[in-house]
Amino acid sequence: MASIKIIPGVWWVGAVDWNVRNFHGHTYTTKRGTTYNAYLIVDEKVALIDTVLGSFSEELIARISEIIPLSKIDYVIANHVESDHSGALPKIMQLCPKAKVLGTEKCKDGLYKHYYKKWDFQVVKTGDKLKLGKKTLTFLEAPMLHWPDSMFSYLVEDQILMPNDAFGQHYATSERFDDEVDQCALMDEAAKYYANIL
Repeated sequence: MASIKIIPGVWWVGAVDWNVRNFHGHTYTTKRGTTYNAYLIVDEKVALIDTVLGSFSEELIARISEIIPLSKIDYVIANHVESDHSGALPKIMQLCPKAKVLGTEKCKDGLYKHYYKKWDFQVVKTGDKLKLGKKTLTFLEAPMLHWPDSMFSYLVEDQILMPNDAFGQHYATSERFDDEVDQCALMDEAAKYYANIL
C-alpha cells in the first residue's frame, strides 16, 4: 500500500495492521485489525504528525520516502505517547536527528519514560501555532480524552483536524475515508471503541 495524498501537500503515511486481534492486552478484541494513522505535511517546512507502532517502522519510512527524503523532516508532532502512535519515533529520529519533536508537557515526560531519549523537544499548549510556510498548524490540548498527554493538531488553512484517538475505531481497510467503507462495520467498531477506549 502506497502513501495516499489527502490534499496537495498532505499525505497519509501510516500503516494498516491486518493481523492484530487484541489491543491493550487481551481486554479489547480487534476482529477487523487496526490502522495506525500518520500524516506528512510538506511545505517550506515539513511536519510528520504521529508515527506508527514500532513493528511497522519500515512501512512508515517507505511511505515517507516516496514523497521526500526523511532528512527533510523539520518537525515530528507527537499527539499521543501510546506506542501505536509513537513506537516508530526512535527510528524516525535516527533518520532525521535535526527534527524537533512537539507535544504537550505530559507528552514530553511520557516519551522520555518510554524511550529514554532526549530529543529536541518543544512543549506546545492550546492555541500555539507552528507556521510551516503557507500552512499553519495549531494545537489543542485534550488531556484525559484518552491519556493525560493527548492533543489535537489542526491544519488551519485546509481545515483538517488530526485528533489522534478522539474519533477512532480499530478497523483495517485499504480505504482511508469513512464514506468508502462498509458503514455497518464502521459504526459497529466506532460504538465498541467509544464504549471501551474513550
